[in-house]
Amino acid sequence: MKSFPALRISVVAALALAMPALHATDALPTKLSPAAQANQSYDRFIITYRDGSSERSNTAALLQNVKAAVGRAGLDRAAATSNGTPIAPLSVSHQRKLAIGADLIKTSRKLSQSEANALMRQLAADPAVAHVQPDYRRQIVRDIAAPGSVNEQVKKPLDAAPKTVTPDDTYYAQYQWDYWNPIGGANINNAWDLADGTGITVAVLDTGITTHSDLDTSLADAGYDFISDAFISGRDTDGRVAGGWDTGDWTSTAPWNDPVDGCVNPGDPGAPSSWHGTHVSGTVAELTNNAKGMAGVAYNAKVLPVRVLGHCGGYDSDIADAIEWASGGHVEGVPDSTHVAQVINLSLGGQGICSATDALGTAIAHAIQRGTTVVASAGNSSADTAQFSPASCPGVIAVASNGITGKRAFYSNYGTTVALSAPGGGVYPNDGTSGTPDATGYVFSAINDGQTVPGAENYIGYDGTSQASPHVAGAVAMILGATHAAGMETPTPAQIKDFLVRSARPFPVAQDHSIGAGILDASAAVNLALGNDDGGGNEQAMPLAKGVILSGQNGAPGSSALYSITVPAGATTLNIRTIGGTGDVTLYVKAGSAPGIDGSGADFTSARPGNNDAVVLATPQAATYYIRVAAGANPYANVSVLADYKP
Repeated sequence: MKSFPALRISVVAALALAMPALHATDALPTKLSPAAQANQSYDRFIITYRDGSSERSNTAALLQNVKAAVGRAGLDRAAATSNGTPIAPLSVSHQRKLAIGADLIKTSRKLSQSEANALMRQLAADPAVAHVQPDYRRQIVRDIAAPGSVNEQVKKPLDAAPKTVTPDDTYYAQYQWDYWNPIGGANINNAWDLADGTGITVAVLDTGITTHSDLDTSLADAGYDFISDAFISGRDTDGRVAGGWDTGDWTSTAPWNDPVDGCVNPGDPGAPSSWHGTHVSGTVAELTNNAKGMAGVAYNAKVLPVRVLGHCGGYDSDIADAIEWASGGHVEGVPDSTHVAQVINLSLGGQGICSATDALGTAIAHAIQRGTTVVASAGNSSADTAQFSPASCPGVIAVASNGITGKRAFYSNYGTTVALSAPGGGVYPNDGTSGTPDATGYVFSAINDGQTVPGAENYIGYDGTSQASPHVAGAVAMILGATHAAGMETPTPAQIKDFLVRSARPFPVAQDHSIGAGILDASAAVNLALGNDDGGGNEQAMPLAKGVILSGQNGAPGSSALYSITVPAGATTLNIRTIGGTGDVTLYVKAGSAPGIDGSGADFTSARPGNNDAVVLATPQAATYYIRVAAGANPYANVSVLADYKP
């Protein structure tokens, strides 16, 4: 297999630097930094007219309204640039009506930030206008590539997790820590006892998919390419086409590598095709237990690939239509989907606050109303997710990224809009912020080797919230498949989010920023959705190293965390303690199996006031001891856990 470059680093490269949308009551935005305004220009705008207005149903009236706004903005007159280049009067054309009911217009030239603001202000001043925004261009949430493909420079991670199911996929045990590692993994393998996504369709709105012998591409022809602009799609003419195939999104050749008319910065040679949608689809549902390659989270689910990102990204107008279509809505000019998705994964985005009335916010709300759960990557800018779209759209399950140690990946966005974290991979040893890249902690999946158009198949590791999101989308498919097989009522998107949040495993380390309720625990989420209560039998225990203090443990009121230590024959003086921090915890210990969530069945209990609890055994058994640290009515924070013995 071919070697990959030392690092293909482009963390959220060229994300859309967004200008806030304007509502009819809004003034011109004044909180944009100069950097956010630099070199940005817009020639596409999405306008939502109010129900009952003539412009809502009459294109001629709409164009008359927009042309009047152009005049009021002073853009209808000939002018000249500072160097004397003539600028023709601005004209506008109507492109199409979106499935959300808004209209897309295009101006005859790109408008500067100030010109776009002026036009939007005049449009928003009209009482008939409910909402106006630029047609932002979103990007794949660019990831960091491992310093080698499979079998190159990658050592097997520590396999310390108990597993109820272990597939025979070639690289599963060596590479896919994200499924089974008890600290940073998502406990996927133990969920396979109950669920595999059978009967569920997951729409992956991304760059499309490529053929790969370890992927089920049976719905690729049933997917759709929603990219309507020829420059973005790479086709000769504007227009959408059937099929969700990825034909490449490279920017390394003309016209896309032109620093003026393309989408790369001066001096940037551009990038090869990412095959991003293929990698994401593999995490969702790569073929499993087929003695080949990698395993997928919901491996019996069907992936419906929908191409919304091409050369230089993809427009909100196309992504919004794709969300409507994938969730069962009707898009003019596109045949209705014959495989309506119960789950949508969006490993894409850009800067900008998403409101319920934005194009993406509206489309997502419609999808949720139809019963489709929408999962989105939080973003890779190490910034507040509230400033990024679609991760901040109401109702979205926004997913941050953690590494193999359970620590927030240094690139991951964060904040109160994040629902939970999932394995997205670290880059450096111990999930640090610098050093020599260590591929051990990357997330591996199927990929294509083509530099521009599709070439040979391969597998490679990436790090990013783009990898975290499909873990959660796959877990949602598992929940839906399991509840359907059990004859239960289909849970709503809100209920699914609640299952994921409530079952998330507490973080093993204190986080520098909030990244949600905890780490995805697919097994616990499926069990919670099914109404199972097995006293913690499906719960993963975090292994403690002999004599090593595990610090920074936190827990919500009524929650508990499970740890374990294996004591060899002949050991004496087993000392198990909780130390320091705030709150009040209780310590439960049991040999051979886990005590119940409420401490039931524990062999030993310590319930001292505060957090300095201890269980000391002079002559312990040769066994694995399970240690439950449980919160009372109040949360606990920064508690340390220690287990030690004399050999």
